[in-house]
Amino acid sequence: MSQTMNPIDPAAMNEEEIFRALLVPHRSLGKTGFLILMGTFGVSSFFTGLFFLSLGAWPVFGFFGLDVLIIYIAFRMNYASGKVHEEVSISRIALQIRQVAPSGRLKLHEFNPFWARFSVARHAEIGITSMKIEGQGKIVTIGSFLNPDDRESFASAFQVALATAKGR
Repeated sequence: MSQTMNPIDPAAMNEEEIFRALLVPHRSLGKTGFLILMGTFGVSSFFTGLFFLSLGAWPVFGFFGLDVLIIYIAFRMNYASGKVHEEVSISRIALQIRQVAPSGRLKLHEFNPFWARFSVARHAEIGITSMKIEGQGKIVTIGSFLNPDDRESFASAFQVALATAKGR
């Protein structure tokens, strides 16, 4: 009876992902909520504009329509900026940060986890104000669009993962 043993490949163990996070900005108003808000605002502005139109103040009617257009454009710009995201992954041999801009443009930053240093700036009342990864002559700011609670949870999980990758 013979047994075959699968040898453990050290290279495969080093490439195994220890940590992966997808950082995305929070948007409190979904698509349905946006449609309801714009519909309600549009209808109320239309009827208020009709009231002023019946009083003979016809220019006011156009300004009510302009208000709806400006709010619509502001929300669309907000949703477009919400397309930004960052993917952070750590293995024993690489720390990778993929930053995707709202336009879809990708920036890839790669560090050796043994040389990478994670630094956090804190404010007494706000909490974490910025997070940076430094190493090999580069500094990359991450999670700038996150809210304070999300920054705290990411920072604690990331610190543990980076320490694990370093073998501490």
